[in-house]
Amino acid sequence: MSPTSPSHAPSADARSGALSPGPVHDRYEALIASGAIERDPAQARLVRALDRLVLDLERRRRAKKGSALGWLFSRKDSVGPPKGLYIWGSVGRGKTMLMDLFHEAAPGPKRRVHFHGFLADAHERIHAYRQALKRGEVKGDDPIGPVADALADEATLLCFDEFTVTDIADAMILGRLFGALFRRGVTVVATSNVEPDRLYEGGLNRALFLPFVEELKDRVEVLRLDSRTDFRLEKLGGAPVYHVPADAEARAAIDAAFKGLTGKAKGRSATIAVHGRAVPVPQEAAGVARFSFADLCAQPLGASDYMAVARAFHTVIVEDIPVMGEQNRNECKRFITLIDTLYDRHVKLVASAAAEAQDLYTVREGREAFEFDRTVSRLIEMRSTEYLALPHGRADSEASGATTGLVET
Repeated sequence: MSPTSPSHAPSADARSGALSPGPVHDRYEALIASGAIERDPAQARLVRALDRLVLDLERRRRAKKGSALGWLFSRKDSVGPPKGLYIWGSVGRGKTMLMDLFHEAAPGPKRRVHFHGFLADAHERIHAYRQALKRGEVKGDDPIGPVADALADEATLLCFDEFTVTDIADAMILGRLFGALFRRGVTVVATSNVEPDRLYEGGLNRALFLPFVEELKDRVEVLRLDSRTDFRLEKLGGAPVYHVPADAEARAAIDAAFKGLTGKAKGRSATIAVHGRAVPVPQEAAGVARFSFADLCAQPLGASDYMAVARAFHTVIVEDIPVMGEQNRNECKRFITLIDTLYDRHVKLVASAAAEAQDLYTVREGREAFEFDRTVSRLIEMRSTEYLALPHGRADSEASGATTGLVET
């Protein structure tokens, strides 16, 4: 691929605001008509920007298709890759939902991935290249170029959810990797809770990261999404989030909650990479994950696995929580750790259970019984309007040496 630069000048239609409704607009209106969401002026403005980008990407696709035979007529591809979008704002404003609508509408080749998942994939590719270099299978000490070539061949549009940087290892490769991707004509669309200038804020050796921030701002249009309300609080605040018993009625209520939060009746399966292992996620969509109790607590999972889940999702659904006794001590320990982790990261919990929180563990003595008192208190607090209004994550979240990532399956 030859080096290219983004198209900075908007079209006449875009400048005048006369762009006709496009595919993102149509999908957005369909969600409104279905009752899944309510119309919001800030979201509508962003929909127009997303539709402009769909149009620019389609023009670029057609230009590249036409230039494939251009050598016959000495023509060159004069349409560079369009400038991407960086959408930031508080949690629960609809960023992920709108990006999903855009990804569905945009021409390919394209890839939509949680940002941590992309970073995990990039690190794995770099490691694989270095191993191949040791075996003498490839030439060249720098893996960035070959990795960027492979990524750009797979997708010329990359859509990232939850664009954030906390790990110095990630910070140090981003500038070179993204610079290489941009030179190969890749367009980036990302959502984040912070503006670009606050990425990796307070991080070790941040000065080395700042050139990447400047290049990112040159390659994307930065848009802030300030909706009138937190849609998660609007959806969850008026409805029960803890359902007893875990029967057909509870399942129907959770089905409705999942659709209300995501706009989808069913999510896609995915995995989260944690220290080289894959933690299955049965269903996920728009920052919401759906598990059974057995998925999370009857498997050999630990605190690092639950932390990865809590970082990746703002809302977690846990179905079929049983009453636990002496024979379920291991499951109880995991459940205590799970709730502690979700609570610490302000993750919203929707659950179905066989009993109220205070009756879920029947053992009255011992360490687990003592710790379960804290779990009961947190399960009750996590239903409150005050807790539901908290932003996802911790303001003082620490940088972690672990590399975790969400990968669709």
